[in-house]
Amino acid sequence: MAASRFGLLWGFIGVAAFSLTLPLTRIAVGGLSPLFIGCGRAVIAALLAAVVLGVTRQRRPRGSQWWRLALAGAGVIVGFPLLTSYALTTASASHGAVVIALLPAATAVFAVLRGHERPPLPFWVFAVLGAVAALAFASLQSDGLGAPQWTDLLFFGAVISAAFGYSEGALLSRELGSWQTISWALVILAPAMVVLTVIAWAVQPPDATPIEWASFAYLAVISMFLGFFAWYRGLAIGPVARVSQVQLVQPVLTLVWAALLLGEELTLPLLLGGLVVILCAALAVRVRLRPERGLARA
Repeated sequence: MAASRFGLLWGFIGVAAFSLTLPLTRIAVGGLSPLFIGCGRAVIAALLAAVVLGVTRQRRPRGSQWWRLALAGAGVIVGFPLLTSYALTTASASHGAVVIALLPAATAVFAVLRGHERPPLPFWVFAVLGAVAALAFASLQSDGLGAPQWTDLLFFGAVISAAFGYSEGALLSRELGSWQTISWALVILAPAMVVLTVIAWAVQPPDATPIEWASFAYLAVISMFLGFFAWYRGLAIGPVARVSQVQLVQPVLTLVWAALLLGEELTLPLLLGGLVVILCAALAVRVRLRPERGLARA
């Protein structure tokens, strides 16, 4: 019980750190290219990771752990930052928060697939309903044309990328340690991120204000590095399905930050859309938890 509470606490700290990611990315794209933001923050985080790994003399990953780290990193280090950065060049942070509210349900789905579980039918029903609700919200926000805009497709891609990275990272955290997992993943992907960052600088040199640079610094140090210390720590303590429920708080916090930092209006359709998606995600995760609790009691 005590371990579970610590897992929830660490998970909440990670979610609180991540809740600022979309609003600050929205600020940063005002003077920095999406490619530079998505890759440059990974380069800075990789430098920090290399220093920490070297100072603490962590043991190196072995065998399949190398490619599993690369895959997890492809989701949370490459996919999610790049896709959200490009999407937020035109979309609002609050709009992105509603679509990305699918993340807890998507993480649970990947955990089910990765763990070869057989959850009850209601789990899949609520997961699908959450996806449909998010698609409906995106369509209605796109001038009612019946199809999401390309920015929403980027957000959906970001959800899939992050969900896969979270689920695989949670498994690796139990083998390598929480902060070690994100650190090794950053180091492995660093060469590719450096090349892309140089290309981004050459194609579109940064022309940012101090506030935009400060936002980028937060994305690099907190969102890309220290936030994962807490998040993967919470997932490692687990259980993953229970700790992943803390993600349900993230879109709410993001909406609040978007209103406070960006002055974005919290309209009724926006709030209703977020509520429906969060509710579906919560029900999907809760349904998956029931068999685990039943086994625990047995």
